[in-house]
Amino acid sequence: DAEGFPRADIDLYQVRTARHNIICLQNDHKALMKQVEEALHKLHAREKEKHAKDEAEALAEAMSQNQSLPQAFAKVNAVTPGSPASVSGLQVDDEIVEFGSVNVNNFQNLQNIATVVQHSEGRPLSVTVIRSGRKVHVGLTPKRWAGKGLLGCNIIPLQR
Repeated sequence: DAEGFPRADIDLYQVRTARHNIICLQNDHKALMKQVEEALHKLHAREKEKHAKDEAEALAEAMSQNQSLPQAFAKVNAVTPGSPASVSGLQVDDEIVEFGSVNVNNFQNLQNIATVVQHSEGRPLSVTVIRSGRKVHVGLTPKRWAGKGLLGCNIIPLQR
């Protein structure tokens, strides 16, 4: 025609074929992305179930450990700041399971603990306590300090 159409420099069949191939590839891409999305949803759902199962197992294990905690014979009801007991990490409401050589089997009264403390002045003692349902080991060194006593804490026997 007068304006030069159809143009001789463009192959219409090749253009249509290229457009068709591009549309097919876009459709394939959309389908593949949908499969990836579904797989990700399944993966995250499995991971969530696994996490919930692991959490339930951990809770059950913690419950069984709480039942297997050793029996305490005394309790810390006061800790003076800056004292040897405070420096070692002993805290109020810690239940004492083992204090040096004193444990629930050989504990008669607080004099047992006092004797151990006097004989261990300047030497570290291994103290095992139950704190918030967990067994905790504390290294306590009885020594003279600015306050009263060698420990700087008050221990009371437990009535059970």
